[in-house]
Amino acid sequence: QVQLVESGGGSVQAGDSLRLSCGTSGLTSTSYTTAWFRQAPGKEREFVAALWRNTGRTYYGDSVKGRFTISKDNAKNIVYLQMNNLKPEDTAVYYCAADKNLILSSMTTSRQYDYWGQGTQVTVSS
Repeated sequence: QVQLVESGGGSVQAGDSLRLSCGTSGLTSTSYTTAWFRQAPGKEREFVAALWRNTGRTYYGDSVKGRFTISKDNAKNIVYLQMNNLKPEDTAVYYCAADKNLILSSMTTSRQYDYWGQGTQVTVSS
């Protein structure tokens, strides 16, 4: 019933900006914590950002603080990831995730999320 679909990925140059979208289906946005993770080839899946259920509070991984912003449009059931000043190190497949009962201590642990999208590729060239 709950489905997440990412879009907005592409190939850009270092310093450029990109906005990813996560469309949701069968999900009441405010009742679910939503998050973005990314995974580069040969590397572990990495926490990027989260938007907490009910409170709307945002959290970011150290590698993207000050550059990325997570937000939502409840009317459209879309979660966004605005990425500014992109760097080659940001190259990865970006995944949208969601969970209804996640606790704060599990926020950065990918296996704790019940719902996942299929990912969208972001490639940043120097």
